[in-house]
Amino acid sequence: MKIALGGDHVGFEFKSDLLESLRGQGHDVKDFGTYTDESVDYPDYVHPVAEAVEVGLYDFGLLICGSGNGVAMTANKHSGIRAALCWTSELAALARQHNNANILCMPARFISHESALEIAEMFLSSKFEGGRHERRVNKISC
Repeated sequence: MKIALGGDHVGFEFKSDLLESLRGQGHDVKDFGTYTDESVDYPDYVHPVAEAVEVGLYDFGLLICGSGNGVAMTANKHSGIRAALCWTSELAALARQHNNANILCMPARFISHESALEIAEMFLSSKFEGGRHERRVNKISC
């Protein structure tokens, strides 16, 4: 699976763990930054991830910042993106199954490194159920 990965300075350590874990599982992962824990503006890293997923260069995107809200709001400005803020594995599964989310956003300040790995694994392994959910998902874009 091809995965675009990005985040801000608060999510830097989490992103590094995710990168190592996902590559270890055989995924093709591109790290869009940031590459340090020095303060940055998250939209500078979110837009390239969202664009790469939106045009189909990557299957999914994973974004992480302090609250997860900033990266989710930014990613969702892209018309082909359905970014979901998830802090549990159950939310990640539902985001994929019911909302066909293509970008996972996580809150580094509110989850553990272990939880981030579990949430990402659940998101990537869950499948969109279609059916009644497809009709709803088709109504999301403006």
